[in-house]
Amino acid sequence: NPTNILFSAPGPTTAVSYLSVKCVDARKNHHKTKWLMPWGPNQCDKIRDIEEAIPREIEANDIVFSVHIPLPSMEMSPWFQFMLFILQLDIAFKLNNQIRENAEVSMDVSLAYRDDAFAEWTEMAHERVPRKLKCTFTSPKTPEHEGRYYECDVLPFMEIGSVAHKFYLLNIRLPVNEKKKINVGIGEIKDIRLVGIHQNGGFTKVWFAMKTFLTPSIFIIMVWYWRRITMMSRPPVLLEKVIFALGISMTFINIPVEWFSIGFDWTWMLLFGDIRQGIFYAMLLSFWIIFCGEHMMDQHERNHIAGYWKQVGPIAVGSFCLFIFDMCERGVQLTNPFYSIWTTDVGTELAMAFIIVAGICLCLYFLFLCFMVFQVFRNISGKQSSLPAMSKVRRLHYEGLIFRFKFLMLITLACAAMTVIFFIVSQVTEGHWKWGGVTVQVNSAFFTGIYGMWNLYVFALMFLYAPSHKNYGEDQSNGDLGVHSGEELQLTTTITHVDGPTEIYKLTRKEAQE
Repeated sequence: NPTNILFSAPGPTTAVSYLSVKCVDARKNHHKTKWLMPWGPNQCDKIRDIEEAIPREIEANDIVFSVHIPLPSMEMSPWFQFMLFILQLDIAFKLNNQIRENAEVSMDVSLAYRDDAFAEWTEMAHERVPRKLKCTFTSPKTPEHEGRYYECDVLPFMEIGSVAHKFYLLNIRLPVNEKKKINVGIGEIKDIRLVGIHQNGGFTKVWFAMKTFLTPSIFIIMVWYWRRITMMSRPPVLLEKVIFALGISMTFINIPVEWFSIGFDWTWMLLFGDIRQGIFYAMLLSFWIIFCGEHMMDQHERNHIAGYWKQVGPIAVGSFCLFIFDMCERGVQLTNPFYSIWTTDVGTELAMAFIIVAGICLCLYFLFLCFMVFQVFRNISGKQSSLPAMSKVRRLHYEGLIFRFKFLMLITLACAAMTVIFFIVSQVTEGHWKWGGVTVQVNSAFFTGIYGMWNLYVFALMFLYAPSHKNYGEDQSNGDLGVHSGEELQLTTTITHVDGPTEIYKLTRKEAQE
């Protein structure tokens, strides 16, 4: 049963914990790359803890924290789509080595990959990764509390937009330079822990299957819709153009280009997905404003996009800001996977402010949309007062049209509410990964449900608003509402009319002109 598959889909993401192994690199020249494996046939010379390094005369610069991804006897897969890592430092309190204010840890990080357990490692990235420490010590700073751990916030570490290889290796060094004050006053780092978050392969397959099925469905209805419009003797009105543009943006987000990510190492797929979703958001939000505006009887400037610049303008500006914000994060990560806007105080404040402001603006937008829908309902209800004077056939016809139109408006509001909730939840979830809450998990049914809802909504709009090609006789068009004989009407499945997208639209236009 497809429904069971949809709702029994695995969670969207999985979090895996990794504890680094402390390897010893005793070579004099650390600049020459040597990959230190934490386990396996060619494993490194290890120490159990930092205390062991002192009698063995091992310097801090000789210690390499090594992490192999994934865990032993497992493999990574392209179906995982992306890898996001957050960092947790275990720092012990020592009276003579306390964490100073605004301390910054500077890591020398090398990332390598291989596709065979016995092949040589290939370097993928090598960067100096600075991170500000935000740690508190809850106990009194006295000798008896030495050895207790600070409570430190987790730190964003790395994000890669594809999982094209089976094995990855991280070598993390903490070089100490007292003259340059590098890694001085950061406490005694006992361990480095990582949490790796990746998309579930099972969820990816369900997601790809949905996209593959929905793409031709929306494309076919879109071609059919535009063909119906071009059959008309009149040019398409604004509402029809906007519905078609919405169909194009839905098709754009549907096209399952993600299938290529299984065979190609395309790290830009996350950024491309964000851009596609941003275009669809902007189109959907703009459509709802125009959709309501075109059905408001007291609006005189209809059928012109310029009449909506006050409403659509801020949506375009907001979408552009969203694009710039995304380029500052994922755009830079294309060349440096360790970069994060969350690593600096200014960046964190900007990112937090963006999420909060975006959430508030969307809520205000939804309230404004509710107000517009209320006005449309009020105007339609005013028109209903003339229904009793009509013939029975015409009255039933228009009562049916008005009922279907009101139902569509309520569906629009429900769709808008769910979209606003989805945007806020998805932003907060992604933010939580980088603030510290790795337990945030959104049900996969929520993601697939919202995505299916968008497709169903766009499909319904194009079906209901395709201009009718049927011609009914004079007995059905007796002019009760200024609809003259011989005009094309459809009385059953759709709410369409030859002189406009809907008969409701025609009536409201007539009212506005009067």
